[in-house]
Amino acid sequence: MSMSSESTVTLVPPFTQETAILKVRKAEDGWNSHDPEKVCLAYTVDSKWRNRSEFVRGREQIVQFLTRKWQKELDYRLIKELWTFGGFRIAVRFAYESHDAARQWYRSYGNENWEFDKDGVMHHRYACINDLPIRESERLFHWPLGRRPDDHPGLTELGL
Repeated sequence: MSMSSESTVTLVPPFTQETAILKVRKAEDGWNSHDPEKVCLAYTVDSKWRNRSEFVRGREQIVQFLTRKWQKELDYRLIKELWTFGGFRIAVRFAYESHDAARQWYRSYGNENWEFDKDGVMHHRYACINDLPIRESERLFHWPLGRRPDDHPGLTELGL
């Protein structure tokens, strides 16, 4: 299914393989926008996160968290991939590349567990993430900032 078909598919639980894949891509697209105000709308007003060792509660804290994140993680590009799904839950694996102010590049690998309400809005997000320093020449995510093009390889195709 192409991403243009998404408008005809309802992305609410219980998820099917098709809707889970679309939900993951929609989340990836949101995060690649680098727009905290837009991204926070995918989460309930009282959403609960664990991101690394940080605990985030609600949309206001999500906006603050993402603003700080993208001020430190420059030229951020993310790829998410469905791991599994069932009922109201989706598990994903992801990798993103970014650099710090000193131009040290990193590839950050992680897993997320998501739980949604009946309307398909996420109310719980648990993320475990590890960072690997890389040389700029080792980067694999090469597209203009913003949405990953449909023809850019995903994690599996990149061997990640």
